[in-house]
Amino acid sequence: MGSKKKISVPAKLINGGVAGLVGVSCVFPIDLAKTRLQNQQGQGVYTGMRDCLVKTLRSEGFFGMYRGAAVNLTLVTPEKAIKLAANDFFRQLLSQDRKELTLVREMLAGCGAGACQVVVTSPMEMLKIQLQDAGRLAVHQQKVLGPDGPTAPFSQPPQDRPYTTGTASAFKRPSATVIAGDLLKTQGLVGLYKGLGVTLLRDVPFSIIYFPLFANINKLGQRHSEKAPFFHSFVSGCVAGSVAAVAVTPLDVLKTRIQTLKKGLGEDTYNGIIDCARKIWTHEGPTAFMKGAGCRALVIAPLFGIAQDVYFIGIGEYILGHFH
Repeated sequence: MGSKKKISVPAKLINGGVAGLVGVSCVFPIDLAKTRLQNQQGQGVYTGMRDCLVKTLRSEGFFGMYRGAAVNLTLVTPEKAIKLAANDFFRQLLSQDRKELTLVREMLAGCGAGACQVVVTSPMEMLKIQLQDAGRLAVHQQKVLGPDGPTAPFSQPPQDRPYTTGTASAFKRPSATVIAGDLLKTQGLVGLYKGLGVTLLRDVPFSIIYFPLFANINKLGQRHSEKAPFFHSFVSGCVAGSVAAVAVTPLDVLKTRIQTLKKGLGEDTYNGIIDCARKIWTHEGPTAFMKGAGCRALVIAPLFGIAQDVYFIGIGEYILGHFH
């Protein structure tokens, strides 16, 4: 960028919002599969991503694979806008005399971006997870209870595990407005921010890894022009996104489990991050912390590849320039 060029925050917010909408629309079904796979305990309903998508399509139809997409599409605009614009802001703030940022300063800028975005990310993901997991819960209940009640007795019936009862046909699908309304009535605004701590623990390391990695890979394509070629930026976003996504998958598993409000019969509930990590390690083994890693990489890679391309095209600058 030229030495006199300043960051236009409104333009960056528009870019980030458009980028988020385009990216989420393309990869949401894989994100749904990730949530359902991460929530499985013991002998699950799905054997993998493909099995999950096929079963979801058969039992819930095409739109079943986009359950919870409305929440994401509504809130991903401010979420991505804040994340990308905040990173730009902190990079500019930490730059000295327009010199290139050191790796440490790039990581600090990413840290600031990750911390800012959770204001929107935490309630968005909490609501989305309830909607995405509803189909798995319905099948799980039918599988456990059977048509005539429980197929097998539970040796230790937990007293503190919330679960739904009845068959899949009797299972009522939740809505985001009902869930949000109930939480606000019973727990206030705090209820919508359930899992805020673990969301920070996931998003801050992700941004610390992603933004410096993307900037340095993208820089390799900046030879004789101000910007890297379109395809190079896309690949840079994909590579950096997938690496960061896989790296923080254990934290994403913890976040998904903690933010899931309803559990199936016989499934663990958790009292905080440490309790969640201990129960997963004890009951499911260390490999459970990488559940959905492949799905997560497949979601984040194109999501951020698309996001960075839309962002660097400068749609926001074009729109604002058109009105001036």
